[in-house]
Amino acid sequence: MSINPPYRADIVGSFLRPEALKRARAAHSAGEIDADALRAVEDAEIADLVRKEADNGLRVATDGEFRRSWWHFDFFGMLDGVDVIELDHGIQFQGVQTRPRGLHLSGPVGFSDTHPFLEHYRSLQVLTAGTGALPKATIPAPTVLDFRLEPDRIDPNVYSGRDDIVDDLVQAYRDAVTAFYDAGCRYLQFDDTAWAYLCSDEELTKARDRGIRTDGLAERYASLLNRVLEAKPDDMVITTHVCRGNFRSTWISSGGYEPVAEQLLGEVAYDGFFLEYDSERAGGFEPLRFLPEGDQTVVLGLITSKTGELEDVDAIKNRIDEASVFAPLEQLALSPQCGFASTEEGNVLTEDEQWAKIREVVAIADDVWR
Repeated sequence: MSINPPYRADIVGSFLRPEALKRARAAHSAGEIDADALRAVEDAEIADLVRKEADNGLRVATDGEFRRSWWHFDFFGMLDGVDVIELDHGIQFQGVQTRPRGLHLSGPVGFSDTHPFLEHYRSLQVLTAGTGALPKATIPAPTVLDFRLEPDRIDPNVYSGRDDIVDDLVQAYRDAVTAFYDAGCRYLQFDDTAWAYLCSDEELTKARDRGIRTDGLAERYASLLNRVLEAKPDDMVITTHVCRGNFRSTWISSGGYEPVAEQLLGEVAYDGFFLEYDSERAGGFEPLRFLPEGDQTVVLGLITSKTGELEDVDAIKNRIDEASVFAPLEQLALSPQCGFASTEEGNVLTEDEQWAKIREVVAIADDVWR
């Protein structure tokens, strides 16, 4: 098994919210308990989660995103100059729509050393002490903010247009990398839906309708991310998770990685790439041929987090063998294809089924890479 992350058996990050946490968040929203009372419940539930992660065989621990409502809006809304606003529509998934939220830029984009996610990480560090697990922080990628931002939600007194934002966005994320490192973080993950949308003709059409210049966008995103990753110290691991959408077990985009693989795998200096491979919508493993020989790892998301039914172990091992035709086995790993709760609503499975999935990942990885 690998010594350094991403581990042979790894996780994307989010977990189903326990009932006690759901009740506390509802009570806080209703004004029935204060922030300190909510924080006490969060701390207790995250401590229990960390124990379960270790007990189920993981060598990495996240806070399950228990302090968040969304995988991305919470972080973005706490950046300088970025507001989360109410819209007349949500993000459309297959047959269901999210709550109606969006982003608005009202000032220069920046990352402050008072950003609450830093304290979230410090708390996770304390809770993982003595477990032997490495705490991992997860935040949305800068490309997500760029891709989801509509031109009419940019204050013209601050930025003249989308391209005018890039330098500030890069600096904000460079500052975030440095701040997380200084807080003790050695394993950081950028969650990213933009790359998956670039693999979908339908989503590219929607992007053009929003005023995004899609020609050469993969190259521009690779450049943006590499500028951010230049701030990464040598003893820090930064990975990405490429997601096709995950809301209450539904999805948004389809399409294999071929349109972006050369730029994403061949050019972006991530230490690891968590790629969804749990359905035919992800295409084949041929794009893995662009992964350079070396220390970078592709974490194969072959175990779905969208249903509770366990995968056939032999079938998963066969798929790992198929992937190893295009990338060396020593540069591959295994995980669920996504988290179990990208928003606080969570996917359609039980907590017992969730942990059975984790144990399956660990058992298969131990057998394949032992």
